[in-house]
Amino acid sequence: MTKILYLGHIIGADGVKVHQEKIQAILDWPPPTNISELRGFLGLCSYYKRFVHGFSQLASPLTYLTKKGAFSWLASAQIAFDKLKDAMSSCSVLALPDFMQPFVLECDASRQGIGAVLM
Repeated sequence: MTKILYLGHIIGADGVKVHQEKIQAILDWPPPTNISELRGFLGLCSYYKRFVHGFSQLASPLTYLTKKGAFSWLASAQIAFDKLKDAMSSCSVLALPDFMQPFVLECDASRQGIGAVLM
């Protein structure tokens, strides 16, 4: 097989792409009328956040509206909603790593936590 559909992603020789049916569901999503609908929209978008550069900045105005008592669908919320939909419609392809090159793993630890970066 040259490509395979796996958990909402299309994995092929050129890299990992989003499944267009899921992106179409995002594009067809009507403006939310309550917090539950907004959380549903943000949850679906968040699944593909690694495909969108600056996702957290685009979604932050909408994320703020999910706070208790903060939901108020104004023009600014609609603009953020439309920008996020537009960004989701032009998702990039994530390249697969070149397994012929060496990988570097950098780690750091302290008494509170541990971190690692795979390069």
